[in-house]
This record gives sequence, structure tokens and C-alpha cells, in this order.
Amino acid sequence: MKITRREFLTLAGTTAAGLALSSCTGQQLKPVEDAARAMKVVYRKQITTICPYCGVGCGAIVIRDEVGGKVVSVEGDPDHPVSEGSLCSKGSALYQLHFDVKTGEANPNRLTHVQYRAPGASDWKKLSWDKALDMIAKRIKKTRDAEFREREGGKIVNRVKAIANLGGAALDNEECYLLSKLTRSLGIVYLEHQARI
Repeated sequence: MKITRREFLTLAGTTAAGLALSSCTGQQLKPVEDAARAMKVVYRKQITTICPYCGVGCGAIVIRDEVGGKVVSVEGDPDHPVSEGSLCSKGSALYQLHFDVKTGEANPNRLTHVQYRAPGASDWKKLSWDKALDMIAKRIKKTRDAEFREREGGKIVNRVKAIANLGGAALDNEECYLLSKLTRSLGIVYLEHQARI
């Protein structure tokens, strides 16, 4: 094989540079790798979840402090088949849903209880979950009893047109299945999902 002087010098220089880089980077990265191993997360728990914002269903990992129960960070889940670790700008800001980034304290704008404003009232009042759920159940029963139609046009329809259900992207498949079963058992026909609107 005939090789020119220019080709020999190029090949020799490339080989020497490759060897130099491979040997020096391995040695120089060793202390960094050791320090990274030493920074293992202690007293932290990783909880996988789904981003609640849209219908894509990207995976996220919530890292929580085991001692205080405080959410430390939220990041994309690299093992999730949909997003493979990436999150959009809203998903990346999931941490702000719980905590104020500047202070590290609980986000003062996040609601932690039920708010209710009576018809005609101008002020919101705080309700317990039990009271709120009882109010919702009573209103659903009252509306269903008043508007349920067993027959229309001589045909059996068993439906209620006065109630609708709108699902959200934060619901997983099992929750959607149960919600669908509940609403269909009540006779609700206006059953929709926010991702299709």
C-alpha cells in the first residue's frame, strides 16, 4: 500500500491526538465520577407520575424528602415510553405547582382546600372535602331524578341530558374507565375528554 507523506502525517497526528484524549480524559474524569457517586441522594424518595397539563401524558419523577415530606424537585422520567425524559415548559414547571421557586416555601397561590361561592354571593368560603362531596352528590341526584328519561319516541333510552362530564388529562386509563362507567350508569350521554376539544 502506497501512502503519501501528507497522508502519513495526517494519520499519525490523528492517532496521537486520539490516544492522548482517550488517556487524559479517563484520568481527569475519575475524580468527577467519584464525587458524583459520593453525592448519592440520601433520604429521598422518587415517585413516578404523569404530567397533569395536556393529553400527551409525559412521565415525571417527583423527588421527595423522606424526613420532612417536602418535594425537592420534579424532572422528566427517562424510562417513560411517551416522553423519554423530556418535558415541555409547563411540565418543567411542575415544581412551582407545589413550591415557590424563590423562597422554597409552599406556593401561596396553590389551593389546598375546597372554595365555594354560594349563588348570588360575592365572597368565597372554605369547605371541607366531606361537605363539598355531599353537596355534589345531592345536586347530581336531584338533577338526575328531575331530568332522567326512560323512554323517548317509544324507545327505551335511559338517559340524562342535563348533566355532562368532562375528563381531564391528569386522569390515567383506570380513572377514565371508572369515570366512564360511573357516568354511563347514571345515564349521562354527554361524556367528553379535554384532549379532544
